[in-house]
Amino acid sequence: MSSTPVASQLNPTICRRMLIAYLIEHISRPNNPALEEATGWPRRTVQDIIAKGLPGHGTIVEFIQEGVRHNDGYYLLRDWGSFDRDWVKVNLPTICKVLDVKLDLSGAVS
Repeated sequence: MSSTPVASQLNPTICRRMLIAYLIEHISRPNNPALEEATGWPRRTVQDIIAKGLPGHGTIVEFIQEGVRHNDGYYLLRDWGSFDRDWVKVNLPTICKVLDVKLDLSGAVS
């Protein structure tokens, strides 16, 4: 049996959470607009995943405040929680297929 999951075996809700965690770690200055642009998802979806979805898996995301306005800044992933960073990276194409997301990581960091 292959260790690569078939897209139909993955839960889209969990895939959304894993993708946001991955993007927070891999794009430069991952704020709401950057995450919305990367995924094509509405602002509220991105916010809900960060505020409610990720903490349910022990994932720790911190907002780093910059500037004077309350929303100037970016997210920093402190802990992947129950998600396996390496598994997500290896299976990113399948996760994106499940979510019908085409990533452009031109602003990505390694």
